Amino acid sequence: MSISKLVFPPLSYTGWGSLQNLVPEIEKYQVKKILVVTDPVLAQIGLVDRVTEPLKENGYEVTLYTEVIPEPPLEVGEKLVSFTREGEFDMIVGVGGGSALDLAKLAAVMADHEGPAADYLNLSGTKKIEKKGLPKILIPTTSGTGSEVTNISVLSLETTKDVVTHDHLLADVAIVDPELTLSVPARVTAATGIDALTHAVEAYVSVNASLTTDGLALQAIRLISRSLRKAVEDGSDKQARIDMSNGSYIAGLAFFNAGVAGVHALAYPLGGQFHLAHGESNAVLLPYVMGYIRKSCQTRMANILNALGGNSDFLSDEEASYRCVEELERLVKDVGIPATLSEFNIPDSALESLTQDGAKQKRLLSRSPLPLEEKDIREIYKAAFKGKITEPETERVYRKS
Repeated sequence: MSISKLVFPPLSYTGWGSLQNLVPEIEKYQVKKILVVTDPVLAQIGLVDRVTEPLKENGYEVTLYTEVIPEPPLEVGEKLVSFTREGEFDMIVGVGGGSALDLAKLAAVMADHEGPAADYLNLSGTKKIEKKGLPKILIPTTSGTGSEVTNISVLSLETTKDVVTHDHLLADVAIVDPELTLSVPARVTAATGIDALTHAVEAYVSVNASLTTDGLALQAIRLISRSLRKAVEDGSDKQARIDMSNGSYIAGLAFFNAGVAGVHALAYPLGGQFHLAHGESNAVLLPYVMGYIRKSCQTRMANILNALGGNSDFLSDEEASYRCVEELERLVKDVGIPATLSEFNIPDSALESLTQDGAKQKRLLSRSPLPLEEKDIREIYKAAFKGKITEPETERVYRKS
């Protein structure tokens, strides 16, 4: 039997109204100056007030930082790190989607380190994270990224993405309150929802999967597949928002431990080169990557089909794996996300540069049950551009979990 290493954040609150635990948790720390990192939209609509006002009422000195943008470039991260160091804060609270939470984690840890964040990047950095940094509480307002339970901060570079990753980036407290997701627009609900689904699907077929992550991943797929369409159609649907929030959270736990693979590896260059939202990047690639690697994980894809609400009882694993890819295509279409790269105005002339950047994501690619080489990545991008799922031309050796 293989040995699995499992890591989970120290403390999480989940459920409708769980934001009420924020002040009691902060009271456990001897802090006075709190930096709240969020995006300008949440500040504009007043949602972040639900975090800052109770803090002020309880005597904390609160500074609001809103210079957060989607798919944050490295420069945005560096600016926040400098601001945090100069401000001499005692704690950081991240509120928002994955970009805000990733930046909050980065700033909290880098506050106690020297040099730019660039020195700590996974692909090109030369320094290692050694100190825990400031205590941090992460509060997601979307159901998608799972950032509140992972140890990764994703940053956009000139043409691709890289990460700062270490267990010190884990939240001290995660508060996952689905009530905070009610105001998320339909398009963002769709994109972040497919992002969460992708986390669960890739974790389930990952070569690093375990019995624990399998259970989490399949339950996440069940929750998301039964509620995402409803949440997109009616953002005020309380049960759909609860299911999506829980699904995103446990998908985060699954992929943090089992890892994501080819979909994310190929999605990163789409965000880097064309600033395509991460959720949409995953969504447009999900059926094509899963269709391409289908033969390497047919039984698992049959199980995914069942979790998606299908039925594999009278199908062979091969037939069920085809049906699984069809169900993934249908879900992406039903929530209104374009099905091809060309529909996102990505030209075929960019496929080669995308391929080159995708091939660099070796940390992610190493988890795929089908080893994806440069030629495979090129074929998947071509398929996603044309809208026609393809498979390797010859039989391949698969990795075993």
